[in-house]
Amino acid sequence: MNVYDSARMADVLAPLGYAKTDSPEDADMVILNTCHIREKAAEKVFSELGHWRKRKEAGADLTIAVAGCVAQAEGAEILNRAPFVDMVVGPQAYHRLPELLAQAERQRARKQSAGAKAPKLGVLDTEFPPESKFDHLPEALATPPGPVAFLAIQEGCDKFCTFCVVPYTRGAEYSRGPEAILAEAERLVLAGAREIVLLGQNVNAYHGEDAAGRVWSLAGLLTELERRLGGRADSPRWRYTTSHPREMDDALIAAHRDLPNLMPFLHLPVQSGSDAILKAMNRGHDGALYRDILARLRAARPDIALSSDFIVGFPGESDKDFEATLQLVRETGFAQAYSFKYSARPGTPAAALPNQVPEAVKDERLAVLQALLREQQLAYNAAMAGRRMQVLLDRVGKRPGQLLGRSPYMQSVVVEAPEARIGDLLDVAIVAGYLNSLSTLAAPGLEAA
Repeated sequence: MNVYDSARMADVLAPLGYAKTDSPEDADMVILNTCHIREKAAEKVFSELGHWRKRKEAGADLTIAVAGCVAQAEGAEILNRAPFVDMVVGPQAYHRLPELLAQAERQRARKQSAGAKAPKLGVLDTEFPPESKFDHLPEALATPPGPVAFLAIQEGCDKFCTFCVVPYTRGAEYSRGPEAILAEAERLVLAGAREIVLLGQNVNAYHGEDAAGRVWSLAGLLTELERRLGGRADSPRWRYTTSHPREMDDALIAAHRDLPNLMPFLHLPVQSGSDAILKAMNRGHDGALYRDILARLRAARPDIALSSDFIVGFPGESDKDFEATLQLVRETGFAQAYSFKYSARPGTPAAALPNQVPEAVKDERLAVLQALLREQQLAYNAAMAGRRMQVLLDRVGKRPGQLLGRSPYMQSVVVEAPEARIGDLLDVAIVAGYLNSLSTLAAPGLEAA
């Protein structure tokens, strides 16, 4: 979501003469677009601000803005702790950046004229507006999307998991209208995108209403995207993230079976294998429902790769609860996963729960879980050896003459090929699988798909 938001902020600022620079040291404006989902991410914001403070103190004519979820949650605190920050912009306000920038410039001019007597200043906009920010964003793409493009179709959350800050920083669930999404997808394809990732905090809760008042589901949207943009020479591949188990309906499962350009990969967070912990998290599902969804997905698309999120050390988690998580992982076999220690977020119900788990216990459990997940990921990747698959080359590798691509199953694939091949969809032979990547035969035998 932040990658998408950052690109749209660049689009908003382009008419004012701003363009993205590869070198932060050359920037006239720095926008820190932030995440508040874990404590460590929030702490990094203030560390990064210290670097830019030094540039300002050295005399740089620099505008500094903090955007995103940390801005939403801690806007006043940011301006108090870092008075050199010019703007604090919540995730629902970045379409107003030109207006806020003008306010910040007026404040800076007044501050310069007032000298040492100037008060602490800074523009703060963390209001949730009655209108959607998406209705005010420019259609023009200031920055080419690259081979892989992100497209926000839904944001906010009404689930209120007890550990999560998203409902408080992103607001209530909101789905964009399908016409706007279809038009943006078309623009991305024309600009060179070969894979489009549909985004949302609960993307499979998408319920956009069209001009005729009909409500679309995510499955309906994917089907229409495939109808309009599939079957062309530049047809994109489709992915979506992040999903909630409660929203995996039969139509979406069938889409994985029926839509050729929908990639056989699903990130479906479960967070815990313990029903008691899932209830305490207010997830609204149990382990049995999660297992049933996975069974139906695999029946519809036998080769689907599964990914998930896990939190260890949630308040009250016992050894038995943690063992239930390990058992779910053993039964499922994940292609990849993300796992974290529980991080208490201010203002969330879980932060006030009794029986907080000691950090040492969290560390031990996380190490055990990650070892099991790494074992599964390595086994999954190693099993790819000898297969052929289409890989989208999307970035330069670490070594000269290497490119990296995305497999249908969301693995990084190392290919020996010139940089000019970035954006190509190639049919490759996999020769080996490692923990974090797959390797292929040399480039001369490759043909563009």
